Amino acid sequence: MLRLAGAGLGLAALTAAAGCRAEDEDPSSGTGTAGAGKDDAKGGGEGSGKGGAPRPLWQKDTTAQAMGVVHALVVADGVVIATGDPLKGFDAATGKELWSREELTVPGAQMLLGGGTLYLASGQYDGDVVGIDPATGEETWRSRLGGAYGDPRVIAVDDTQVYVIAEEVENGELTDRNVIAAIDTASGRAVWKERRDAGTEEHGIIAAARGRHLVYTDYRKNLTVRDTSTGQQVWTRKISEFNYQRFAVEGDLVILADDGKLLAVDLATGKDRWSLTADEFTKFVGPTVLDGVLYVSDTNRKLFALDPRTGDVAWENTGLSEREATSPWHFALAGDVLYAATELNDRGGVYALDVKTGDYLWTYNDGSGELDEWFVTTTGTGVFCLHGKRLTALPV
Repeated sequence: MLRLAGAGLGLAALTAAAGCRAEDEDPSSGTGTAGAGKDDAKGGGEGSGKGGAPRPLWQKDTTAQAMGVVHALVVADGVVIATGDPLKGFDAATGKELWSREELTVPGAQMLLGGGTLYLASGQYDGDVVGIDPATGEETWRSRLGGAYGDPRVIAVDDTQVYVIAEEVENGELTDRNVIAAIDTASGRAVWKERRDAGTEEHGIIAAARGRHLVYTDYRKNLTVRDTSTGQQVWTRKISEFNYQRFAVEGDLVILADDGKLLAVDLATGKDRWSLTADEFTKFVGPTVLDGVLYVSDTNRKLFALDPRTGDVAWENTGLSEREATSPWHFALAGDVLYAATELNDRGGVYALDVKTGDYLWTYNDGSGELDEWFVTTTGTGVFCLHGKRLTALPV
């Protein structure tokens, strides 16, 4: 049972508003069919819907290196791109390989879209960041940092700036210090840079830029907000554990999983606005806001839909805990279906649930037996899943 705490709210017991009914969880009620899509599409699933999981439209093997990467799968301009080297773009409708670029970016690079450009750390290790056209894979933008930064890695983008973490260069030599910097997308030059505290690391940063706030967590269990126009630190606070997954920024709140709590923090002040306490020995996983609703799972494999402003529960799905899979950590939405991709496990996959009630519909698994985590994203015409090196397109 979840416990909600917030300013003026005290403690309130929350029960499930809606969830998976027993009959929805019967695998025998439907079986997915191995796909007859292009390139020997394989995989299937189970579910309560007609025919269970849909068969793939197409499947492709990629060069994906997604371990430890949050932003590993992107769809833009009708092209699907999975992080890797060579970086490849596939036609979202047919699966046809449209382009392939070797040494374009570094292994495990985050892929972040801004203003129609995909920004990446340069694969030439030349101290710059590159931007490519997703439709062609051609480089259309490059930073002009003049050798002042070592190994800059993109952590966030907005309409006018790219934010990076990099090693500081002094007299042409790399130092053991690192900086956070903003690069103007018009000029390619640094707008500001701020040296981070001694002992902080340039890896393990999860970040998001919203308006005048750049929000990030790091290995040192810090939650920090900086002003996007100046780089000045607005506030920083300790959290209970290292955050290795995405957090949500919605309105004036940042919402993150923090040990056994789901915590909503005021962007302007850093003070708690509300929190949810999970069951004993349980942690929350992957908070994501889609169309104004906060979706989050926990390590008991429950899945929740909440009001991000208050933490009130709209529905709770407890039936997923009966499945021998890990918790969903990656979410996407298309129409009236919520897609939830699981963490490291060969028995998981992508769950489909009714977005209004949380009722379970079906599971798609590619049958590869790989233990890699799943990624999912959607467009108006397809659902795209990345698992290990296999990229799969499903119909919406």
